Amino acid sequence: MDVIARMNIGGPATQLTGLCAQLNHDKFDHRLYTGDVSGDEGDHFLLRNAAMPIHRVPGLGRSIKPADDVRAVRHLVKAIRAFRPHIVHTRTTKAGLLGRVAARLSGINPALAHVFHGHLLYGHFSPPKLFVYVRTERLLASMSDRLVTVGARVRDELLEAGIGRMEQYIVTPPGVGLGPIPSREDARLSLGIPLDAPVVAFVGRLTQVKRPDRFVATATAVLRSVPDCRFVVCGDGELREEMEQAIGPLRGSFHLLGWRDDVATVYSAADMVLLTSDNEGMPVALIEAGMAGRPCVSTRVGSVAEVIRHEHTGYVSSADVGELTEYTVRLLRDPGLRHQMGESARHWTTSSFGVERLVADTEAMYRSLYEERRATALQREA
Repeated sequence: MDVIARMNIGGPATQLTGLCAQLNHDKFDHRLYTGDVSGDEGDHFLLRNAAMPIHRVPGLGRSIKPADDVRAVRHLVKAIRAFRPHIVHTRTTKAGLLGRVAARLSGINPALAHVFHGHLLYGHFSPPKLFVYVRTERLLASMSDRLVTVGARVRDELLEAGIGRMEQYIVTPPGVGLGPIPSREDARLSLGIPLDAPVVAFVGRLTQVKRPDRFVATATAVLRSVPDCRFVVCGDGELREEMEQAIGPLRGSFHLLGWRDDVATVYSAADMVLLTSDNEGMPVALIEAGMAGRPCVSTRVGSVAEVIRHEHTGYVSSADVGELTEYTVRLLRDPGLRHQMGESARHWTTSSFGVERLVADTEAMYRSLYEERRATALQREA
């Protein structure tokens, strides 16, 4: 039983789609429970034309509302008692809290696995809220059988915060499939981008932790050295209007696309991808860009350095705009380097982050949890 707060456009939804499609359904009766997507986010099912059976949970969404949260827990308790799963697999912070509490309240006693697709230790909360978050995750970890992270660095940061024990953790990197990639010329024609312009892409939500303001500041600096550069922004969010105001007189150098269902077209049209976040888990956008043969520049956050192999498939930078600009200009000015890094990125990401590997890792975890619970039950009977 998989529980996720919402299936908005992003890494968790992308991975769940691939997992649900390729999981061995002859051996695993897998069901997905999720809430609704809020109005300022892209809906994965609508934009990616994802066709998969889901169970809607009233009240289980992005916002924290006590009445809705209680309703969601009640619904999940009822669902767990009816389904009687061997494993409850939760994803995202809110679903991790409500799903694990519901599993304990149900009386069914399933094994509990929770995935940290990222974490909220940096860039999300004020100090008092962060204190509450860490204390809550410590308590929830004590209830869990497995804690899954997308990268080793994310695991280490959670352990440093006192969340869980090393033996509970499994590192399972994302597994994604990009699909057909159009030619560079066709991609640029469809997006209205000049065929001969250098192009930098940003793919992600326009929200504070992604630092679109830092992206604009870096773009402004890049334009001083590469004045014909174009910046393609694929995504939307609460900071879109702020970004539109920030680019002001540079509007002609930007293409704000909003959410799109053809993200492969964006990667194909770009020469490179730039990520400027304050916090990440293991960004699927960087993996997808690599699969499209595009080098990336990103801030050194979360497990980014486990996707970008510094100076081989792109550059991992500090949050300094000057350093981000230097790496970006270096790639834009050297087509040979871009091609070399792009091909290295394609080989690395396709061999390390495929859907098949994610499915195999997940099935192995499910079997392990089932066998552990079965062994425990037999010991009690004896």
